[in-house]
Amino acid sequence: MTSTQDRPAFRRLLETGLHLALAAVIVVYCFQVVRPFIHPFVWGGILAIAIHPVYLRLRGLMGGRAGLASATLVAAALLLLTVPSALIGANLAKSAAEFARQVEAGAIQVPPPPSPVADWPLVGERLHSFWSTASQNLEAALLQAGPAVEAVARWLLAASATAGMGIAIFALSIFVAGALLWYGDRVTGVTYTIARRVFQERGDELVELSRDTVESVTRGILGVALIQAILSGVALLAAGVPGAGLWALLVLLMAVIQVPTVLLLGPIVLYVFAHSSALVAVPFAIWVLAVSLSDNVLKPLLLGRGAKVPMLVIFVGAIGGFMLEGIIGLFVGAVALAVGFTLFKEWLEEPP
Repeated sequence: MTSTQDRPAFRRLLETGLHLALAAVIVVYCFQVVRPFIHPFVWGGILAIAIHPVYLRLRGLMGGRAGLASATLVAAALLLLTVPSALIGANLAKSAAEFARQVEAGAIQVPPPPSPVADWPLVGERLHSFWSTASQNLEAALLQAGPAVEAVARWLLAASATAGMGIAIFALSIFVAGALLWYGDRVTGVTYTIARRVFQERGDELVELSRDTVESVTRGILGVALIQAILSGVALLAAGVPGAGLWALLVLLMAVIQVPTVLLLGPIVLYVFAHSSALVAVPFAIWVLAVSLSDNVLKPLLLGRGAKVPMLVIFVGAIGGFMLEGIIGLFVGAVALAVGFTLFKEWLEEPP
């Protein structure tokens, strides 16, 4: 039992606890409500920072009309997103239909397996048997591999659904980016105010550091990956490689996740040598080699430019963030590690 003197203090403590509990419930509930929109809003902020210099130039050309400039950029970004997606989808559907037609007509000929295949450990005999069946009757081999083909088909359908959802989220992010650019001054003011409340006098510096880091990652990773994909796509189209758009998209993804693109383009070079003349294959091979090695030159030039932290910190943060959160982690991880590195460095330099 509490004494009469302790009752006011106990009542104040109880009321404080109830207020904190109520505030925690409201915060958790609000977070659950906005949770589905976190990725689109983060992507929207990243896009807004990345295209902000273009927006400023376009707004100047349009006489300072912010709404028209942001709407123009949104429309252009939606076209860049939907048109290639539609073309790739149509190309894949056409390729699948053509493959099915050729299988039914018996137009696809599989060469018989080499005899040493049967001597491979564990899988040699089964692989040799299946390969032999495919060389004699491809349709029968596909029916024999029905469960595996069905599993692959289910995976492709799930991947297509995931890709469609990703495109929808990215489209929403484009609208968010347009709104952030339109209300840029207000958004910037709120961002600086929040940073000053959290980090006091270091708030402005950390906001600018975050902006510079996002721009560096956009140039040094996504920019380099886009350059490699475009150059690869041009070469694939010029060499007449089937499904050039799909291969270029895979080059883009591999470059983003920092996998050497030569692992994909190397076998394509062998295909071009087997199906084209040396006048086509040799320049194609030289071009592919130059594209595969170009990131070693472009990345050091673009990744650390403008940032106040070492390029290695940004690179490690981007790759670690990607492994943790996917593509969006490229930016979030780089920004988090850059801010943490800056605060840690200042703590070390602070006199005891």
